[in-house]
Amino acid sequence: MKVLGIIPARGGSKGIPDKNKKNLAGKPLMQYTIEAALKSKLLDDVIFSSEDKTLMEMAKMLGVQVPFVRPSELATDTAGTIEVVKHSLKALSKIGKHYDAVCLLQVTNPFRTSAFIDEAILEFTKSKKDALVSVLKVPHQFNPHWVFEVNENGGLKIATGDEQIIKRRQELPTAYYRDGSIYLVKTSVVLNQNSLYGETTAFIEANPEWHVNIDTMEDWKKAEDFIRRKQSNSKT
Repeated sequence: MKVLGIIPARGGSKGIPDKNKKNLAGKPLMQYTIEAALKSKLLDDVIFSSEDKTLMEMAKMLGVQVPFVRPSELATDTAGTIEVVKHSLKALSKIGKHYDAVCLLQVTNPFRTSAFIDEAILEFTKSKKDALVSVLKVPHQFNPHWVFEVNENGGLKIATGDEQIIKRRQELPTAYYRDGSIYLVKTSVVLNQNSLYGETTAFIEANPEWHVNIDTMEDWKKAEDFIRRKQSNSKT
């Protein structure tokens, strides 16, 4: 299976200005993802998709391919990720490059490792499913069987549609949520179904210790704290 790694990063950011090129513990945020992707043994190619010239030049200096300029209409707050992926595949197809699957790596999840990327690709290949996403377990207090919605009478109903609530934590089925660090999907599913999930989706559980999805300054501080702890532990 030939797999393309796509690292999307646009110039604008409302939550944290210039987030993607902002230094996190001494290097640009985008560099963490680029380095992990380039060290992967199972990604056949890695490209960087952006409309921002500064980010594109930084990406080139870090050794990743920047084969095109992303159209400005695909770099707005409302632009969908699926459209960015489709644009990348179609642009590469025009120069004779074709892939069986795509591995989407968002720079806002800086701490996934190259080993985890390769583990995900192996699991995806073995699963024979349309897609694979990385996940984390939902804490039991937020399990969907213990979550309520407002019903038509203004009262509460169990979000899953259950008639009776599960009383014991031990009886709750394991639930997961997307952590955002890895999306793997067949190219045909992206182009023909306009989807990153398809009809069948496998999963791989990420390490909660290094999970952070950087959207706010609070997230940024969490990432800095993680790096400080890691550096402190390496010295002991």
